[in-house]
Amino acid sequence: MAAKYFLAPVILILTSFFYFPFYFTFLPAANTKMILAAAGLVLLFFNLATGRQGNINKDFFIVSLLALGVSFVSMLTMIINGTTDGAYLSYIVSMWVWTGAAYFVVNVIKAVHGKVTVELVCLYMIAVGVCQCLIAITMDMYAPLKNFVDSFLAGEGFMGKFEGRLYGIGCALDVAGGRFAVLLIMIAFLLPSMIKRPDGAPYVVFLMSAFCIIAVIGNMIGRTTTVGLILSVIYLIYVMIAKGVIDAAEKWALMRWILVFVTCAIVVFTFLYNFDSSWKNYLRFGFEGFFSLAETGRWVVTSNSMLMNGMVFPDTLKTWIIGDGYMGGMSEDPYYQGDLWYGYYQGTDAGYSRFLFYFGVIGMGTFVAFMFKVCQVCMKRFAQYRYMFLLLLLLNLAIWVKVSTDIFLAFAPFLCFGMCNDGVEGEEIQEKEV
Repeated sequence: MAAKYFLAPVILILTSFFYFPFYFTFLPAANTKMILAAAGLVLLFFNLATGRQGNINKDFFIVSLLALGVSFVSMLTMIINGTTDGAYLSYIVSMWVWTGAAYFVVNVIKAVHGKVTVELVCLYMIAVGVCQCLIAITMDMYAPLKNFVDSFLAGEGFMGKFEGRLYGIGCALDVAGGRFAVLLIMIAFLLPSMIKRPDGAPYVVFLMSAFCIIAVIGNMIGRTTTVGLILSVIYLIYVMIAKGVIDAAEKWALMRWILVFVTCAIVVFTFLYNFDSSWKNYLRFGFEGFFSLAETGRWVVTSNSMLMNGMVFPDTLKTWIIGDGYMGGMSEDPYYQGDLWYGYYQGTDAGYSRFLFYFGVIGMGTFVAFMFKVCQVCMKRFAQYRYMFLLLLLLNLAIWVKVSTDIFLAFAPFLCFGMCNDGVEGEEIQEKEV
């Protein structure tokens, strides 16, 4: 038991290395996800070779084939269009790297706790999200910590530093916002089960605290967090009105917990807004739409205006079908004569538009099919959490309206359950411990 508490911080660090990867200044060739993936894939092949608990099941094989399909369509559009933009050419490799990193983390959790469950993985991921939020806000207020982090955190952008915005360790911009959104949905699904447990009070306190911290500070880092906030609130409302999820007494208990923590959060962040200029600026940025609605009666968000301008679509049948072969900056297209906007091909950063211009309906359809299959595998394996995975898929589809990043990494740890157990699968599985 003592070993679990001693090694829990190690698991937190490894989970952060997986969920929020970054490059070290002293090791610029490989990020933390790649390092974990190398260890994870070696472990997997060792288990396969020695006949230990390890297998590549049918579902994971099909998922891999669909990821290979994304790479194949990327190659096809490059050949047809004569371009060199291989944005998704190595997606099959990327998918296996994420899975390899997740496999290593899942096996470390199993080694420390003697088992690994959906609940346990979610709790570690949520704890990492809270730590990233606290690190980001502390770095902004305490220069020595920022200097220390910057001394080993390489690069800029979503994995590195981003001056003028809050950032954690490998945690910034909309990419971080999407991953925070995942955590909010996980919290919403864990809360009802913790309410049912006799010993669930400490977990409820942790989850509600995490929800408030990630919902607020997460939005200050990346406003895509709002999508997860909305979906999680919708699910909690459903829990309150639906029959069979939790009983009446548990609904009242959950409602009391929510009211207490939401009230405390409002009081704390209202105080910070009024008495600290930095908090005021970040809160206004994170919740720009809500402030605009309260002050002007209109929902106005700068990024939404950029998004509306960026919702452009192909004007030729060939581009609709197989794309133009450009995903990155327009400087890669020597024939583009239009205005540069936001640095992307055809002046759009909207996910669906970028997919269409890159590899058309064929590529985007293959990518969507890949995500649907990943979700379906998780729903089948963990029936108790099937709606959580379904909501994560919906989150991914919603995020693509704004940016082209996907959240396959959120599913990856749960796919690994099928790679390190005895291979038993079926619709009736509730939550198999490995």
